[in-house]
Amino acid sequence: MKNKSIKTILLSLIVMALWGSLFPFIKIGYNAFGIDSSNIPSILMFAGTRFIVCGIIIFLITLLKNKLSKGTPAHFPRGKAIAEIFLIGLFTIILHYSLLYIGISITDSSKTAIIKQLGSLFYVCLAFLFFKNEKFSIWKIVGALLGFAGIIAINFSTGGVSFSYGDILIIGASFCTVVASIISKKTLEENSAFWVTGISQLFGGCVLFIVALILGADILSFDLDALFVFAYICTASTLAYILWNYILSTNSLSGMFIIKFSEPLFACVFGALLLGENIFKWQYLIAFVLISSGIILGNRNKGEK
Repeated sequence: MKNKSIKTILLSLIVMALWGSLFPFIKIGYNAFGIDSSNIPSILMFAGTRFIVCGIIIFLITLLKNKLSKGTPAHFPRGKAIAEIFLIGLFTIILHYSLLYIGISITDSSKTAIIKQLGSLFYVCLAFLFFKNEKFSIWKIVGALLGFAGIIAINFSTGGVSFSYGDILIIGASFCTVVASIISKKTLEENSAFWVTGISQLFGGCVLFIVALILGADILSFDLDALFVFAYICTASTLAYILWNYILSTNSLSGMFIIKFSEPLFACVFGALLLGENIFKWQYLIAFVLISSGIILGNRNKGEK
């Protein structure tokens, strides 16, 4: 962390605040569009429409950026890069958001945001398998164990430990994020973050939209409230993904996951403000301490005492 520039940290925190706000806003969106939590086709339609719009916006921004740029324009990816970007779209958009949107419909947004950090912890432990500059450390194992204990804590009740169907879906979404980040890190070394983000989101959104139609979902109907909520979700999502992919292209992936833990903190605050969720549960506090400690220890430098 001490080697991170102030600019990188501030940009990362902006991304986490935007992503954190989306957890309660998705729930608000379900109410605005009259989507029942058991209606999976409509949930997929909501996700698909969001990313089609986001993908188109990012395409337009990239074209405008290239036109106004005085330097070398960002070239459209070709060949192997396109296949990699479609793979990113599969894990980042199609699988991740299918699991997340269904899971968040039956789980508190603040709880969802905390559980979603499990994948980050596993990445911190196994990063050395994917990148040469990531080193194995016993602290990473300790960090993973603390993180897993945090996930157990958040699901503890007087009757013991229990994981709901929604919790399992959120954990699956978490691992999809890690897989997508690993692929993105390699792809972004040679391609524009704008093109990678735009193509992956448009591809993923189209697939979700088509699947939703096949399953019998109706196209979203907008009123003023729904339009406002949808506009915020698309704006926040577009800005966050562009910034995050830019950050990934210039920084250590495991190092960024320590900052990523601020995402559930923002989600809890927005969940309390917008949905009136009770974030002062002892399970949440213990989980927050355990998972954050796990990520800090997992990113501990070899030379630290």
